[in-house]
Amino acid sequence: MPKEVHILPPLNYIKFSTLSIKEAISYSIKKFNFKWIQSRGRYSIGIRMKKYSHPQKARIFWQSVSHVIESNPKHYDIAISYAQGVPTFYVADKIAADKKFAWVNVTYRIDEKEQKFQKRFYDQYNGIVAVSDSTKEIFIETFPQYANKINVIYDINNPQLISQMADMGEGFNDDYDGIRILTIGRLNHQKGYDITLAACRKLKEMGVKFRWYVLGKGPLQEEIEQYIKEYKLTEHLILLGVKSNPYPYIKHSDIYVQTSRFEGFGLALAEARMLNVPVVTTRFDAVFNQMVDGKNGLVVDMNGVAVCDGIMKIIKDKALRESIVNYLQLEKKGNIEELEKFYELIG
Repeated sequence: MPKEVHILPPLNYIKFSTLSIKEAISYSIKKFNFKWIQSRGRYSIGIRMKKYSHPQKARIFWQSVSHVIESNPKHYDIAISYAQGVPTFYVADKIAADKKFAWVNVTYRIDEKEQKFQKRFYDQYNGIVAVSDSTKEIFIETFPQYANKINVIYDINNPQLISQMADMGEGFNDDYDGIRILTIGRLNHQKGYDITLAACRKLKEMGVKFRWYVLGKGPLQEEIEQYIKEYKLTEHLILLGVKSNPYPYIKHSDIYVQTSRFEGFGLALAEARMLNVPVVTTRFDAVFNQMVDGKNGLVVDMNGVAVCDGIMKIIKDKALRESIVNYLQLEKKGNIEELEKFYELIG
């Protein structure tokens, strides 16, 4: 972190929510404060009633616990919600600032009930920022009333810094001499790990010599680990967890694969491109903001067979692979100029 960045201590309720349920009950009894445990229980019971989407879970969380989350006592010039959902609710309700801006970094399609709930929060923002053109278009479909206060600022990336970091720190250390495939992303439904697993299994059945590495953690980890055991993929799909510097892994991969169902922009794709690694990606909404199919990688259908076929095409077609790498080396890298849009926004 730059020295100018001051990280605030976690909120009291957030610290409380990290306690085990037994510790939380004990804490509440000792402090004679039952509001926190009641709020936590209300949320826990609420999300177990049925299967909810992420926006629905965010609403239930805020309805359950917002009254026990303290407001920030300081007044700011500018407050930014870095993502939709709880961060947007928190900045709207708990932060005092002269101006407020909300970032939207995923494809945001929500039903009428969620639209009605979220409208009162977005009404409090001076501006809304989408990270890609398609993200903006879809957000306006959901909230047409905000068409005049939404702008696009792409996720900012600096190719010089990423290149430097790719030569620093830890990378692969298993001395493997086959094809290295890499995927980066939280282990959740959005990132399409069922597609990853299906493609991995098909590659194994085809007798390909490969290892598919995954950087990330998330709620599907146990389910993914069970699948790996069940289909004997232990030597083929390697979960590496979270790394503070993923760039050495990207640089030394043969293929970067993104199996997302939706993305606001797809920052990991941009980082792979900056390090000249051929990409195979699913056809999510924002993918063509940066991908040119057949030029800087392959854009395929959203299923395991198509992803596997794309990987095999890059492995087998040497001319195609060389053409992609050459294109990557010559294409424009990074978008540090997007910073000027940010300065103009807050200026």
